[in-house]
Amino acid sequence: MKITREEVEHVARLSRLALDEAEIEALTGQMDTLLGYVEKLDQLDTEGIVPTAHAVPMENAFRPDDVKPSIGLERALQNAPHSEEGCFVVPKVIE
Repeated sequence: MKITREEVEHVARLSRLALDEAEIEALTGQMDTLLGYVEKLDQLDTEGIVPTAHAVPMENAFRPDDVKPSIGLERALQNAPHSEEGCFVVPKVIE
């Protein structure tokens, strides 16, 4: 067995999880199975394999950041319920 019941209880305690006996037993078996799969992956020959972060090539989908004229202060504040000295006035939310 790759993981013990005590280790599962320790991780649950650190995670502030209240597990009953059945959950501890189930998680111990499930985690043991999971670690078995990871152990199988360790046996693969990865020599010459380039590490990747994504399975397919990723490209930035954002548009170029072009400088354009803004709408201006007057127009930005046009629909504001309240404004003062060129700023939006909003209700106080922090005491």
